Amino acid sequence: MSEPVVFIIRFKIKEGKAAEFRMHYRESIQRTFETKPGTLAELAYENEEATEFTVIRQFPNADALDRHLHGADERSVKSFTFIEPIRVEIYGSLNPGTLEKMVKIAGPGTPMEIHPNYTGGFIRQVEAGERRI
Repeated sequence: MSEPVVFIIRFKIKEGKAAEFRMHYRESIQRTFETKPGTLAELAYENEEATEFTVIRQFPNADALDRHLHGADERSVKSFTFIEPIRVEIYGSLNPGTLEKMVKIAGPGTPMEIHPNYTGGFIRQVEAGERRI
């Protein structure tokens, strides 16, 4: 059975870069929506002080996460002028080699927490008109 994967990454927003980063992120999210159909959800949140930014991504399975990561190192170059990774959390089993890709993208010193054993749950589908970017 194909198990879902959730990927959460937390970033520090570089001093004075919050507004520029918000603009960059909002411009890039449509491209992700259009070119990464296996990414079921991408939700982004910023803390009140605009010093941290968190992205939660949901995938139907490990293969969809791998397709999402394709090209991520190139996409991250511009983002990392505004932010820097501070923590990664992975929920679900990964394909061989995926963790190494994620370490390369986030940087070898970024702490990673992995919860590989899916216990159960559900994903509720919404009508196409209900999605928001």
